[in-house]
Amino acid sequence: MKIKKFIKSNKFIGIICAAVIIVVVALVYIFGIRSAVTRDATFVVARGDTVSGVAERLVARDLIDSVALFKIAVRGNGGEIQSGQYDIPRGASIWRVADMLAHGNIATTTIVIPEGLTVKQIKELLLADNNLTGGVECGAGTDLPVCNLHDGDLFPDTYRVARGTSRLALLDLMRKKMVDLEHNWDRAGRIAPRPLKTWNDVITLASIVQKETSKKSEMPIVASVYLNRLRDGMRLQADPTVVYAITNGLGDMRGRPLLRDSLKTNSPYNTYTNYGLPPAPIANVGLDAIRAVLAPADTNYLFFVADGHGGHNFAHTYDEHLKNHADWRAIKKMRDKK
Repeated sequence: MKIKKFIKSNKFIGIICAAVIIVVVALVYIFGIRSAVTRDATFVVARGDTVSGVAERLVARDLIDSVALFKIAVRGNGGEIQSGQYDIPRGASIWRVADMLAHGNIATTTIVIPEGLTVKQIKELLLADNNLTGGVECGAGTDLPVCNLHDGDLFPDTYRVARGTSRLALLDLMRKKMVDLEHNWDRAGRIAPRPLKTWNDVITLASIVQKETSKKSEMPIVASVYLNRLRDGMRLQADPTVVYAITNGLGDMRGRPLLRDSLKTNSPYNTYTNYGLPPAPIANVGLDAIRAVLAPADTNYLFFVADGHGGHNFAHTYDEHLKNHADWRAIKKMRDKK
């Protein structure tokens, strides 16, 4: 009798276990495997959207097939959803969609801002990126720091932001990173090589160094040349300052050559006609150029010219410089013949 009861109880337990397994498998399939998403899709949750409203829109877009199941899945992931733009992949289950929205796994984009661009060039770059939204200028009456940008205010870097980020927000992020660098310099004691005194001096010279060479190894040497010229009371005679002046702050000749007559351009930025530094930076600079100015090479160089191989030849005297210039002209002449 006891054996029969034991067998019956075991059968009952077996039936219960089988039922539980079937239910679990069904739930896993319904929530974790079954998908209504037949192709990759982008979905936007606006600030203030409700779970019910989002669920209905997801159903309308054929990204889920049940409002009720989506709500259950959201509750299982904390009960709330976050605003943003989402990339929902083909085959995503209702649980995965709810998980993405609940945890804010929004679509992102990478924006690369090269060193040495002007504010105008950076704005052009941002306007050409369709992953960002909005304009690059503030509306009338708005007076925020990002509305009054000048060259030297922005920090070039690689920025990973949410897709749909406003262009003004990204510009402000770049501005704040440069402000942080200035604050770090302040806290470190505002140390700069003679005759530089202010952050504007540092960034202005760094912007010239940045435009003169892209080689990190050369930057401290180029910085030393300009610092030596400043100390000796010589004009800097930096071509990029003339380019900045004649392009009205764009900083790009757009393929046009820099002519000798341009060196006479009447502008406070023209370092061929004016002594000392320009009044402000001519580009936005990276860490390498800033470090080169704050820790320049120890040289007595006063001149440099392109070496024809992506770098420069440096000289102590004008006679050496003339020889380097002749070498560069010979290399250029040979290239022009090819």
